[in-house]
Amino acid sequence: MFRLLNIEIHKLKHSRASRVLILIYFILLTSIALIAAIKFDIGPIKFHLAEQGIFNFPYIWHFNTYMASIFKFFLLLVIVSMMANEYSNKTLKQNLIDGLSKKEFVLSKFYTVILLAFISTIFVFIVSVILGYIYSDFNEFSIVTTDLEYLVAFFVKLVGFFSFGLFLGILVKRSAFAVGAMLVWAMIEGFIKGMLYWKFEEFVSEVMRFLPLEAMANLIKEPFTRLDAVKAVAKTAGEDLSKDFSVQPLDIIIVLIWTSVFIYFSYLLLKKRDL
Repeated sequence: MFRLLNIEIHKLKHSRASRVLILIYFILLTSIALIAAIKFDIGPIKFHLAEQGIFNFPYIWHFNTYMASIFKFFLLLVIVSMMANEYSNKTLKQNLIDGLSKKEFVLSKFYTVILLAFISTIFVFIVSVILGYIYSDFNEFSIVTTDLEYLVAFFVKLVGFFSFGLFLGILVKRSAFAVGAMLVWAMIEGFIKGMLYWKFEEFVSEVMRFLPLEAMANLIKEPFTRLDAVKAVAKTAGEDLSKDFSVQPLDIIIVLIWTSVFIYFSYLLLKKRDL
């Protein structure tokens, strides 16, 4: 495993575009901390976002993983360009000539996916701990360690999403087309969702949760309606925003199954393709 990872890390180190995208991604993750600086002070209206409890433990795990997952597209570009470069630079053929099997080649890419997802998760954990201990009203260990499953969901979500990108990168061989294919699939899922709302509204959530992008989205639900301030406004307006925000084991299983499918078909494509 480490031999295969070293090969991919060496390629990433010598790809300027990949280095820039990875740097931008982690800068954006760090920028979550800037939310704490958002203040509105207009006459009698005084609003400080950090004081609304978004950095309170354990809510911070939910909020930060949701916000961080928005930036995953930057690493998606790294994954798909990594595959596109293999074809354009003919390093794929050279790796196979040098003795790397097609199975090992796909595994090397998958290990890279896992590594990037793991580093991202650790980074979000560190940022969250720092922000939490600065701004949270609750610092008891039992509270701090509550809801850590959001980090697990974040990791699984990234692995699934990047595996999808890896599969598309192998399928179409061009990074721009791979990203385009991802957007087309997102639109297809949106169309299916719209059709279900039109004809079978009561089955929308049950059907959609089994589609790949929707399953990944379901891992970490939006956290904003969980805030007490938002609930108070909704209650005043006669709206009930209560729902289950927890990470569902079934959603994790669905994403892991899709991840396996993407990696298996990546290998199958490479195995049957004439390079």
